[in-house]
Amino acid sequence: MAHATQVGLQDATSPIMEELISFHDHALMIIFLISFLVLYALFLTLTTKLTNTNITDAQEMETVWTILPAIILVLIALPSLRILYLTDEINDPSFTIKAIGHQWYWAYEYTDYGGLIFNSYMLPPLFLEPGDLRLLEVDNRVVLPIEAPVRMMITSQDVLHSWTVPSLGLKTDAIPGRLNQTTFTATRPGVYYGQCSEICGANHSFMPIVLELIPLKIFEMGPVFTL
Repeated sequence: MAHATQVGLQDATSPIMEELISFHDHALMIIFLISFLVLYALFLTLTTKLTNTNITDAQEMETVWTILPAIILVLIALPSLRILYLTDEINDPSFTIKAIGHQWYWAYEYTDYGGLIFNSYMLPPLFLEPGDLRLLEVDNRVVLPIEAPVRMMITSQDVLHSWTVPSLGLKTDAIPGRLNQTTFTATRPGVYYGQCSEICGANHSFMPIVLELIPLKIFEMGPVFTL
């Protein structure tokens, strides 16, 4: 869960999010080095008297500043493509959950449990309990197990939505007439929050997503499905 004055990303709860955080740090370090080099060159340009007229005919320098950026782009592109393929990899999921976007709530279907379907609305401020998060709590949470691959099937009933949970590294568009899919494997229990991150209308920010991740043994006991 994000907190006030937070600068970095949320703590990772899935292997994909750990990879995304690692790539973020990798790319940010390259950006820092490039920025420092550019600022250093500007400083030298402003403070040094240029007397070398041969600088206008330096093929070696042109070769270096052409090849070096290409190498940097490759160093950024390779881990980025690796993560892109990892996010599309869906190997024998243990559970399949279907999320349907509506204005302005989400509907969920447990396809492996007899087609259990329920709606998830944001709780109004009058119904919040002490400790609940305003604009993020819902009346029915999505309960899922940890350490088990879960496949999310995501679509929409009306307009474009986006099913997003930052801690899990998930962000998949919900498109009417199209069924998108994503997968995740949670590594630790807890309650994780997300919101519709697509500008789908005036109240798009009032479509929170709440996942309650619990151990697999507790999940298989059954009472978690009592709504």
